Amino acid sequence: MSALYPPISRRFIRVWQRNLTVYRKSWKISFIPPLMEPLFYLLAFGLGLSGLVGNIRYQGQEISYVRFIAPALIAITVMNNAFFENTYASFVRMYYHKTFDAMMATPLTVEEIITGEIIWGATKAVIATAIMMAVISCFGLIRYPEGLLLLPLAFLGGLAFGAAGMVCTAVTPNIELFNLPVFLFITPMFLFGGTFFPIENLPLWAQKTALLLPLTHLVNLARAFANGRIDATVLPGIAYLAAFSAAAFPLAIRKMRRRLIK
Repeated sequence: MSALYPPISRRFIRVWQRNLTVYRKSWKISFIPPLMEPLFYLLAFGLGLSGLVGNIRYQGQEISYVRFIAPALIAITVMNNAFFENTYASFVRMYYHKTFDAMMATPLTVEEIITGEIIWGATKAVIATAIMMAVISCFGLIRYPEGLLLLPLAFLGGLAFGAAGMVCTAVTPNIELFNLPVFLFITPMFLFGGTFFPIENLPLWAQKTALLLPLTHLVNLARAFANGRIDATVLPGIAYLAAFSAAAFPLAIRKMRRRLIK
């Protein structure tokens, strides 16, 4: 393989298995947020704000506000689980627990360690998505079988945000400074990525800016799959997330190699 994509063997699965083993020891705590979060949001927006907003027009259709926001909750969950797993959690394993140092003393390469970490971040995004889908489905807000596509979408989105999070981990000197990428990268997407209102309501320059953000495409795809709209319009969003992942993944590996190998 080229220098851009260094050779990575299947040994990265061992890193993934290690994180899964740790997760299984505390899964009850990790299970609660994706279970309760959609309930809180749906109660607040479905019973509260939805009564004030009523129906909204989205891509030429009239839909209820709660149906508009429910898929966005899944997209936000994908972003948060993957990004925070590969920033705060990976940083703790690397810097405080010295887990990366221990793994580097084995036949595992840096590339395999980082790949396993990013794949684990994407896996956590899928787990959280599955839990949220079960809750949201109780309200009849996901159409099946098309809604099952949300699971592979969660993995693709998890790769994108997990790789981006790992890049931040590679260049952040201490854990307190993660506030910067959260404030400059995550928060703007959370607010202006089409999550709580259509981006068509924004000025033209802001609409164009929003289309540069990965969460915007993830939200649009989540709405399409949740509402059973599978057509050619979903292809640009899938291509964007795939391209973002393909660019961020090797960048994360190169940056982490520089940090771990002095």
